[in-house]
Amino acid sequence: MAMSLSAKELVKTCCETGEKWASANGHCSNMEPPTKDRHSMCWTAQQQCCLGSLRESRCLAGMNAAKAGSVCEEDASDKCGVDSYKASIGDQFRSEGHHCEAHQYLGFHCRHIFLTCCEGREGRTGNQDGRHTIRQRPALDSTLLPKKVSDSPYPKEAFSIGEEQDGGNAVEGPVEVEDMDECLIYGGSICHHRCINTVGSYRCECFPGYVLQEDASTCAQETLDEENRLKEVDRAAAEPTSPLPPPTQPAVPLNPCEGNGICEQQCTPVGGRPQCSCLPGFSLRADGRTCEDINECLSARACQVNERCMNTAGSYVCQRLITCPPGYQINNDLCEDINECVQGSHNCGAGFQCVNTEGSFRCNPSARCPAGFKQDQQGSCVDVDECAALTPPCSPAFNCINTVGSYLCNRKIICSRGYHSSPDGSRCVDVDECQDSLRRCEEGQRCHNLPGSYRCDCQTGYQHDLFRRMCVDVNECLASPCSQECANIYGSYQCYCRQGYYLREDGHTCEDIDECSQSIGHLCTYKCVNVPGSYQCACPEYGYTMSPNGRSCRDIDECTTRAHNCSLAETCYNIQGGYRCLSFSCPPNYRKVSDTRCERISCPNYLECQNSPLRITYYYLSFQSNIVIPAQIFRIGPSPAYSGDNVIVSITQGNEENYFSTRKLNAYTGAVYLHRQVQGPRDFLIDVEMKLWRQGTFTTFQAKIYVFITANSL
Repeated sequence: MAMSLSAKELVKTCCETGEKWASANGHCSNMEPPTKDRHSMCWTAQQQCCLGSLRESRCLAGMNAAKAGSVCEEDASDKCGVDSYKASIGDQFRSEGHHCEAHQYLGFHCRHIFLTCCEGREGRTGNQDGRHTIRQRPALDSTLLPKKVSDSPYPKEAFSIGEEQDGGNAVEGPVEVEDMDECLIYGGSICHHRCINTVGSYRCECFPGYVLQEDASTCAQETLDEENRLKEVDRAAAEPTSPLPPPTQPAVPLNPCEGNGICEQQCTPVGGRPQCSCLPGFSLRADGRTCEDINECLSARACQVNERCMNTAGSYVCQRLITCPPGYQINNDLCEDINECVQGSHNCGAGFQCVNTEGSFRCNPSARCPAGFKQDQQGSCVDVDECAALTPPCSPAFNCINTVGSYLCNRKIICSRGYHSSPDGSRCVDVDECQDSLRRCEEGQRCHNLPGSYRCDCQTGYQHDLFRRMCVDVNECLASPCSQECANIYGSYQCYCRQGYYLREDGHTCEDIDECSQSIGHLCTYKCVNVPGSYQCACPEYGYTMSPNGRSCRDIDECTTRAHNCSLAETCYNIQGGYRCLSFSCPPNYRKVSDTRCERISCPNYLECQNSPLRITYYYLSFQSNIVIPAQIFRIGPSPAYSGDNVIVSITQGNEENYFSTRKLNAYTGAVYLHRQVQGPRDFLIDVEMKLWRQGTFTTFQAKIYVFITANSL
């Protein structure tokens, strides 16, 4: 039975699971079945390997008991039979001088123990994965020829199915167990050459030239009888007089299918000989070696009724038949209409005309056309052009004029120069010389047709020079047709405008470009003023002056240039686009120590010293109205600061609209923030108070801050 490598690994794993269960539990009942994704062979191998492991353990126990001289009793639960008893028999069998030969109904495991006990071997041998191997056959005596075995092909099977089954090996109950492939499970450990699986057991076979020994597993080289030897005259002297001893090691048989052997496609070794076979879709020829293709299309069931069978090498293809409806025919695998009228396959009788239609035709009654008409291919009556006949119906002095259903003969007339007769010959019509090759105008002239004649004129932009008798260019710019600039070109002129202007659609008038409204981006930082042909940048009327680049405005420092009107008692403070005149005086009990600072003179009591500011300082701040908020505008703290200092900062006056706030940055530093956007220019005066806690005493400081919010930068 051939199996893939994955299947062999599966059986091996399942067998090991059964042996481990028997070793751990001592029985094979309640054994957990394999998962559903495994083949049923796995369950069979798991059960039989579990039972086999129990049999070996019991046979080994019997062997040990026999060697110790004990009497082995039969175990009723032994599915293999009385293995311990059989092991005892093995020892007794040998001691009485009998030849060690296991009974054919003994299983593989029990037979192995029996033979081991009979031959006096202790223990058992095994390979690395726990599987038991067949005992090693004794070395053959090189002086003796091997004994010829029985002609029975299978002298000793480890297990057989028949009417006379040994009760020990029979399957109990109605449960059907799938056969276990011992050859697959135990590999090459149970047979010397080839293992053949049978139902419930296995058998060993030998390669050609070898015979199976009495142990039913070992193979020895076959020795021919004296009478079967070749008796060739020319070789008699060369052959030895005595038979050669058999080799102690059998030669490795040759593979008859090496290189595919004698077979054309597939080769399988059978009994040491190659057996040829063919791939699907091929059959073996009579020579037993070559293959020929099978024509599957000869089978009526190869393709369906509406399909066409096409034989291929080793297979076939079914091709769907194309059937066309009546009135169509196949052309390049497409159905096209049949023109029955052209092929003459219609059945229209006399007096009827065939008219082809899609997929069919129709018979229309033949029309009888009146005089002067004839029938076309579609059966319609059309006018006959009598004037186009080979023999004109009119005499040479007349013109033939075709009419519907007839014709007219008009007398020919003679026309003067510049005219020709009309198609019907009834009148004279003007000849358009400008359309014919009759005109003789010079280069650059234009032809004008006249009744009976024509005239050559100069093109627009040119005039006729009588002396040179040619057309010359006219300088239209001399008449000033443009509002600004004019360029004369051959036969015409072109108006164009100066920089800062554009040409209107009339092609003559120039109009000023408003750069301030049409430019991409900002030409000026403050204001753009359009002027004819250009633009100018302007600054606010007060507080700014134009920068040298002519585009941006620069603030004027009125305090530095002394362009302010502050008094001597006031201080000028410059801001963006202007200035402020500021002055301050110290409150009572304070004295002015600088232009911006007042200090307390004295304090009458402790409470007054705690609450009144020790120092009042004035500050001036200026910001633009587009400042990003929240913005830190002022920081306050003691200088120097000491460890343990702590400050409290608050706004005591001037923050009625809540534009400002304070925040403590650390123990000795506070900050003032502008946290609301101020619209437009605006002035603020806020009082910020800082109380300093140092060594158990509060000291108050006050900052009067002027905050000037100006317009955005220009």
